[in-house]
Amino acid sequence: MLTAFARAFRTPDLRKKILFTLFIIVLFRIGAILPTPNVNVEQLKETADLAKKGSQGQTLQLVDLFSGGALLKLSVFALGIMPYITASIILQLLTVVIPRLEALKKEGQAGTTKITQYTRYLTVALAILQATGIVAMAATGSLFGNAGSGESVLYDESVFPIITMVIVMVAGTSVIMWFGEMITDRGVGNGMSILIFTQVVAVFPAQFWGIYQAKSAFVFALVIIVGIAIMAGVVFVEQAQRRIPVQYAKRMVGRRMYGGTSTYIPLKVNQAGIIPVIFASSLLYLPQLATQLWPENKFLNQTVAPYLRPDNPWHMAIFFAFIVFFTYFYVAITFNPTEVADNMKKYGGFIPGIRPGRPTAEYLDFVLTRITTPGALYLGLVALIPMVAFAMLEATNDFPFGGTSILIVVGVGLDTVKQVESQLQQRNYEGFLR
Repeated sequence: MLTAFARAFRTPDLRKKILFTLFIIVLFRIGAILPTPNVNVEQLKETADLAKKGSQGQTLQLVDLFSGGALLKLSVFALGIMPYITASIILQLLTVVIPRLEALKKEGQAGTTKITQYTRYLTVALAILQATGIVAMAATGSLFGNAGSGESVLYDESVFPIITMVIVMVAGTSVIMWFGEMITDRGVGNGMSILIFTQVVAVFPAQFWGIYQAKSAFVFALVIIVGIAIMAGVVFVEQAQRRIPVQYAKRMVGRRMYGGTSTYIPLKVNQAGIIPVIFASSLLYLPQLATQLWPENKFLNQTVAPYLRPDNPWHMAIFFAFIVFFTYFYVAITFNPTEVADNMKKYGGFIPGIRPGRPTAEYLDFVLTRITTPGALYLGLVALIPMVAFAMLEATNDFPFGGTSILIVVGVGLDTVKQVESQLQQRNYEGFLR
């Protein structure tokens, strides 16, 4: 990876793209620490620190992850990239349900542009809802688990200042979308993925320092070693794939001969990515949010709340089961074996030993089901790492290696390196001439 970036810096146009990407990242981080108007910064810092040490620490870590620590600072970019991620997932799911969206998806670049425009509109709508909820919860103190001295983190709780904060946060989300598109067009890698990567990595130094201060140097070194081992395992699984061979028969089109080539269909072990973990985390966050909104409800706070603790075995089991379920669900709606088989048959392709058409679709479904099983178990185990760390080290709020964070870091890192290497191959043919 370092070799690829070193070679990229020696290429003038790639160097410009990398420097432009770094410039956007710097602006992005500045916006993440710039507080919105009407925020009492000193009181906010004191309240957030107390909340992280309390029983709501895991919940706050979950909702704060995709903002790079900006949410609990109520900064301009407090919402982070999460509204865009949610909008993208919703549009992707609706594409399977709504025929109009499915038709747009098949129209190529024009349809993709239209879906992207819908995603932007939905992102702004979700940002308005989330910003309103966050500001309201900050005003009542429920955003921080009612921690602190009881003094409000807002200077003025009247209507106009609240509306101003909501507008600023929604505008921040729109700027983040623009940053992501700028990186995609003029920088290196997928812009939105790079910004997500930046938000996750931004909290690593504080987490490492928290482990070093709270625990001994031996525990700190042990966490580093375990983290490197986990990262190596995640890289191995993320790169793993089942390659199904496909042969294309020769056919005449006009006076030219086409086909006669061999290729393969790559089915990744982790076909769903991090989406199942996000789904499961969001679903489990709902009862935790309910306990904060209605603290006087005895059923929520006495019966349900004990099962919401991250070190509770039932909580871990339900979380694991949700991830396995959503992995199968997401793979089922994003990969259609029948459609793939029909496209292969249309262009004269077939799997050796398998008849085209329905037998090919059944074979692909069989292979996909079997390969999704280890992928779902892998996602569940990786997502449980912070909870296991909490049970063993009582340091879940400071444990950086595990769950969604490590999956994002490894996935985006691998994808960015592949894009840099592909652009280097377009400009340097020495490897092909040797």
